[in-house]
Amino acid sequence: MALQNIGAGNSDDAFYRYKMPRMITKIEGRGNGIKTNVVNMVDIAKALARPASYTTKYFGCELGAQSKFDEKTGISLVNGAHDTAKLAGLLENFIKKYVQCYGCGNPETEIIITKTQMITLKCAACGFLSDVDMRDKLTTFILKNPPEQKKGSKDKKAMRRAEKERLKEGEAADEEKRKLKKEVNKKGVVSMKEGASKVNPTKKKPNGSDEDHSSPAASQGDENEVADDDDDVQWQTDTSLEAARQRIQEQLSAVTAEMVMLSTNEEEEKSKLARESGIKNETSELDEKSDNSGGENGKVGFAQETLVSKIKGSLKNGSSPKQLQSSLGSLVGSPQEVMNALFEALFEGIEKGFSKEVSKKKNYLAAVAQEEGSQMILLRAIEAFCGKSSSDVVKEVALVLKALYDGDVLEEEFIVEWYKEGLVGSSKNSPIWKNVKPFIEWLRSAESETEEE
Repeated sequence: MALQNIGAGNSDDAFYRYKMPRMITKIEGRGNGIKTNVVNMVDIAKALARPASYTTKYFGCELGAQSKFDEKTGISLVNGAHDTAKLAGLLENFIKKYVQCYGCGNPETEIIITKTQMITLKCAACGFLSDVDMRDKLTTFILKNPPEQKKGSKDKKAMRRAEKERLKEGEAADEEKRKLKKEVNKKGVVSMKEGASKVNPTKKKPNGSDEDHSSPAASQGDENEVADDDDDVQWQTDTSLEAARQRIQEQLSAVTAEMVMLSTNEEEEKSKLARESGIKNETSELDEKSDNSGGENGKVGFAQETLVSKIKGSLKNGSSPKQLQSSLGSLVGSPQEVMNALFEALFEGIEKGFSKEVSKKKNYLAAVAQEEGSQMILLRAIEAFCGKSSSDVVKEVALVLKALYDGDVLEEEFIVEWYKEGLVGSSKNSPIWKNVKPFIEWLRSAESETEEE
């Protein structure tokens, strides 16, 4: 069966993973009873995750003709003779209105009917809620015939609970086997000792009993042997003069090693203090140049402003992404400070349309995110920028991540690692993580789907 990408805008993407079968139609009947049969309507609707009755009804509403879908036979009929190309064009309009996310364009959406009888599309990738135009004729049909709710999440939870219970039962069974094995070993040792005592009974003396014949040290040794028979290990201490000297030498070497560690720790602390003093000297020089005496925060702010102004200057001169990358390497500051300054220089003052601007300028971000560890630095710069910006910018953070992920600027493993760090860090209550969560869940579900395929 020939497949095509879902959505006309993705038709040229050879690696697009959302596909549907090409439409096949057949003209049936004559005269007034002529009809168009969409032969593979069930397969198309399944690929779009929408009921086949919705697409059939949409054709009838747009063409002004009667349409019918038979649930038992799966036959989709539209009155009149219609070309395949015309119906395919109407199907594209249906996909734009009722399948694709209005925010990121992803077709992995779910139809939700609100309490106020409004229809919205919830995107599994970015979490965006798209409001469907209720003036469309098909909306009345959808409200009367709502889609079935997915039960996959409940089934998955039940499977996970059953798997945990099976693991617990298996661990309990293993523990019982270990206990039985220990008891069998102990009984075997005791029976061997009893047999040995019967074969070699102790001789009685006239002036003493059997108990007197066995010394307390020997009886204690027997008990120790019974306790240690499980491991078949005999512990012994060498009390010779050479062994004593060797133990003394080992103790002395351990003490000297500890003294060496203490000395190295002191040297590290001294070097750390020296580095900190050097950093303070650099910031003090910046402070003298700027006439700003507002404390250490002022120094850091001035350094950041200096970086931002230098990057803006190179951008105004029309620097290419490679030229910008080389100029960033000559700036004074940590990699994180330089990345934060770059992000602020590129998107300063923006509110709405944040994700679109990121898509336009992603070549600059791709150029600086090629080295090892630079993707995490870029993600932290996005976090810092959103922390300073308005709520409109924070709402689009998932769309920004998806644009950079689709553009091969950010990889999945680094995005997930950054999200986990944010949940346990000092900024775990930030609204950024709430907006990023749907995109992370979509990444994980997409990975599981590819593994199953």
